[in-house]
Amino acid sequence: MTQEMTKHLPTTKNERVEEVFDLFIKHMQAFLEEAKLNHEEYTNFVNWADRLGKSGELPLYADVFLETHVLQAMYTELPGTQPSLLGPYYVDDAPFVEADEEGIIDLPKRENEPGDVLYFSGTVKSVEGEPLANAEVDYWQNDNSAKYSNFDSDAPDYNLRGRFKTDENGKFTVKTIQAVPYPIPDQGPTGEFLGYMEQHPMRPAHLHIMFKAPGHETLITQVFFEGDEWMETDVAEGVRDELITQLQEKDGYKEAQLEFVMRKDQ
Repeated sequence: MTQEMTKHLPTTKNERVEEVFDLFIKHMQAFLEEAKLNHEEYTNFVNWADRLGKSGELPLYADVFLETHVLQAMYTELPGTQPSLLGPYYVDDAPFVEADEEGIIDLPKRENEPGDVLYFSGTVKSVEGEPLANAEVDYWQNDNSAKYSNFDSDAPDYNLRGRFKTDENGKFTVKTIQAVPYPIPDQGPTGEFLGYMEQHPMRPAHLHIMFKAPGHETLITQVFFEGDEWMETDVAEGVRDELITQLQEKDGYKEAQLEFVMRKDQ
């Protein structure tokens, strides 16, 4: 073996990689036997997967069609709030936002931000029911045009994004605007796949929230709103019953709330 060839080999064997790959091959062989793919179908799949990778849509496809099943397999039987998709629109290092004198977290937004004002409140607890004070909350959502800042929106960076802490009772209240349903990108290979499945590209309106607390497993989840027309047919299958809340109409704004339960570190 030449020096050029050996420099690409790992320095140490990774037994976990070998274990997972062997399982993958085992179950792939069973899948192929059950599906009875012919070589043309296999070649068409490889070519489509090549287009998916070259288009940069592999993370999108994995988020929408694979991650939800991975999460369900890992967490459905465990206590605590069910996780949901991280999604492709997360951004690291959103600004920290301090609560005002009334304990309200006013998310960064444009002057006269379009959309219905929403006050969303949450309570963060452990599986033992203890409030988790000073837990870090990382929050992001789309705007009234169905766009996310830092990606395809005209809004300033970090619009409707922010990090903050729960109070001494594990509570927080965010002042924001109501998120809206939106379609995932459907003009490339992902959209081609949707066409094969006769599946629409829509996701129901939702909020993204990530929770971190010492001694607890990071919780990445979403919040959905009862009555959304896309709730039952979410293209990403990210909806969980316990993540659905009710919107209450107030005088000039809306309110919603939900409780979140974090699991202990394993």
